[in-house]
Amino acid sequence: MATGSTIHTFDVQLADTDRGVYDDFSLRVARHPSETDAFMLTRILAYDLEYTEGIAFSDGISQTQEPAVVVRDLTGAITVWIEVGAPDAERLHYGSRLAERTVVYTHRDPAKVMLPWEGKRIHRSEDLRVFSFDPGFIEQLVPHLERRNTLTVTVTEQMLYLDLNGITVTSAIHEHALA
Repeated sequence: MATGSTIHTFDVQLADTDRGVYDDFSLRVARHPSETDAFMLTRILAYDLEYTEGIAFSDGISQTQEPAVVVRDLTGAITVWIEVGAPDAERLHYGSRLAERTVVYTHRDPAKVMLPWEGKRIHRSEDLRVFSFDPGFIEQLVPHLERRNTLTVTVTEQMLYLDLNGITVTSAIHEHALA
C-alpha cells in the first residue's frame, strides 16, 4: 500500500445470474493518491463482475508487472489478466501472453480507449474483450462513495443493477472486441 493511500471498505452482495455466481464478501480497497474515485469504482466493479476463486487486487499502481485485478489458479499461475481504465497495448500484449484470458473494464469511451491499440502488437488480440458501462454510470456513483460502503451488484442478461449506499443505478454491460 502506497503512503497516503485512502482505505475504503465495501460490504458486497453479488448476484450474477448470467454466470451463476452468488456470494457476500467484504473488500478492503486502498485508493492510491493518484487514483480517481471513478477509476477505483471501475476497479471494484471489474473485481465483482469477474469474481471467482483466486481473484485478487494487485499491489496497485506502483506494481507495473501485474494488472489492476488478477485471477490465479492454485499453482499461482495467472489465468485472467484484468486491466482497468485505458491500458497501453504493451501491457495488454504482456498480459495476454501470461494469462488464458485478458479483459479491460473502462469507465471511459471504449472507442477512445481502443483507438491507440490499432496497429499495435497485442498477443491474441482477437480474444481481448473490453467492457464498458452506459455513459455517466460511474459518474452517478462517485458522489455517494464513502470510506465504508454497502454495495449490491446484480447482473441479469448483461444488465447491471447496482446499489451503492442506498443509491440505485442501472447500466448495460457493453462488450467490445478489437476489429
